[in-house]
Amino acid sequence: MVTDFEMLRTFNCGVGLVVIAEPLYAAELLQLCPDLALVGAVEAIGKEGGHQVVVENFKEAMRPLVEPYLVGGKDVPQKSLSYKDSGVDIEAGDSLVSLIKPLARSTSRSGVLGGLGGFGGCFQLKAIEHDYKDPVLVMAADGVGTKLKIAQKINQHTTIGVDLVAMCINDILCNGAAPLTFLDYFACGALDVTVARNVVAGVAEGCRQATAALIGGETAEMPGMYEPGTYDIAGFALGVVERTNVLPKINDITVGDIIIGLPSNGVHSNGFSLIHKLMRKTGIQLQDKAPFSKEGLTLGEELLKPTRIYVRAVLPAIECGRVKAAAHVTGGGLVDNVPRVIPASVRARIDAHCWNVHPVFAWIADAGAVTDDEMLRTFNCGIGMVLIVSPEHQAEVMNTTRAYGAMVIGSIQARPPGGARVVVDNFSSALDFTRRMPLLPRKKVAVLASGNGSNFQALVDTCRDPAQCMCAEVTLCVANKPHAYALTRAAHAQIPTLVFNHKDYASREEFDRAVSAALEAHKIDIVCLAGYMRILSAEFVRKWKGRLINIHPSLLPRHPGLNAQKQCLDAGDRESGCTVHFVDEGVDTGPIITQERVPVLRGDDVESLSARIQQAEHRAYPRALRLLTAGRARLAPTGDIVWHS
Repeated sequence: MVTDFEMLRTFNCGVGLVVIAEPLYAAELLQLCPDLALVGAVEAIGKEGGHQVVVENFKEAMRPLVEPYLVGGKDVPQKSLSYKDSGVDIEAGDSLVSLIKPLARSTSRSGVLGGLGGFGGCFQLKAIEHDYKDPVLVMAADGVGTKLKIAQKINQHTTIGVDLVAMCINDILCNGAAPLTFLDYFACGALDVTVARNVVAGVAEGCRQATAALIGGETAEMPGMYEPGTYDIAGFALGVVERTNVLPKINDITVGDIIIGLPSNGVHSNGFSLIHKLMRKTGIQLQDKAPFSKEGLTLGEELLKPTRIYVRAVLPAIECGRVKAAAHVTGGGLVDNVPRVIPASVRARIDAHCWNVHPVFAWIADAGAVTDDEMLRTFNCGIGMVLIVSPEHQAEVMNTTRAYGAMVIGSIQARPPGGARVVVDNFSSALDFTRRMPLLPRKKVAVLASGNGSNFQALVDTCRDPAQCMCAEVTLCVANKPHAYALTRAAHAQIPTLVFNHKDYASREEFDRAVSAALEAHKIDIVCLAGYMRILSAEFVRKWKGRLINIHPSLLPRHPGLNAQKQCLDAGDRESGCTVHFVDEGVDTGPIITQERVPVLRGDDVESLSARIQQAEHRAYPRALRLLTAGRARLAPTGDIVWHS
């Protein structure tokens, strides 16, 4: 037996749609739609409160319908059956809605109408009409795959929602679309409100990162469809793009175009079926410490690192029309995803030495005896998003994406007949370096500074990021001015500092000997000059030759010496940048380790150009230091740089 109340809140009981209208129009509606019937009216709720929906005469209406099913024509008392008895808890669902409403509100943006709880989410296109002349809506749906099993097995559910948003939003980004809204679908056998709330909290966090509004969703409790403790999720993203900016612009892609890669955060959300099989093969458990983790995390914690969302990194470059194509590196890896956005007449040639292959991929390759080809077509291998730009726009796009770790990783070439669409060079040696990296000694680095120390900070931050594979640690900050802000930065980072006043020494050579002695006392391996406003003695330079590097705010050999930015503007250059080089006895004449280019924009002055170059410095200096500490670059006795793979 099912009670009347349970019937009314479980089934439609014969009414599939309710229309509410002004009494004045009731007769007209009934005439227009013969299937409509007048079933009730809207009334005010009294002070005594009560249900928002009151159904009268339900028992009487049901009586003639149930009589044929009564035993012996009589209503025999029996235990009533409820929806909850069958495994669906409506109260739990209502409780979940109340918990996630604040999460959804935290993602709201201009254009969102209403809130959660309606039959659909609404977005007013008028809110964006001034931003687009010919807007095109872009939609995508995706899931997270068997990464869900990791979250469920270790009972950590707060980041899996970020993965869900990333998988959908990054896809519409590849069409050039700016995210607008997001919907989520959560399906389970028995609803655990805490787990579901944590999942949706991750969805909300992903939406905030993507600047998308979470405007609705669906929670489906389906007893018997899912094992206890398991659930599935899906997401649906909506974005908008100006028609002229729709990507990919396949017909515009030509030989010589530049390929820019943005780093991944590990495995992301693809390839987990292979990982599950690898775990069964090796016997490693999710609770075990990950063999490759520099942070001492468990395998489960490492694998759950959320997929990166690339909206803030690449959307500005897309919206200014500088990007020809974008590829989200998901299942299929670089070799299967990049061909989706380039013409068949060309190929992408990529150099794996240009980025850090995450240690997790070396572990997968070794533990599972996975071939290089299989790795490249299954996992992102360290690159989560690829952009294709023309050479003349490379500097501009790099300037907007550099802060997010972007790097040039290859170029577009003519494709030989029957040749591969994507060629990845040096992947084996890049993997081998990742394997060897934990065994390499960490070099002790000293930074010599005179001022603000922003490059000092960039070096410290990068060296402390395990994903950067720096093989280095900044262990000393030396300044020649007692009030240099670099000293304050060092104090905050708990790095020892030394101050040397040149007035305390009779000569430049004596001053430099004191500095050199201090460096040796601290067992320093490499010295980085970062805004160090002193001319070094020849003795000091010779002593630290091959271990002494500097950064200069121009594309050397152009504009050496002081006021490089002003020299650049006075010369009318269209691009500038920075150079990291070994220090020799000349003025900015040492062998070049690496450079970063930035555009010179119309209206630039020394201040604006300097700010743009400084951003480039914060990427170039750590990259150059990594080349030294990892043994990939060294200065030969002849004064030439020797490169190692």
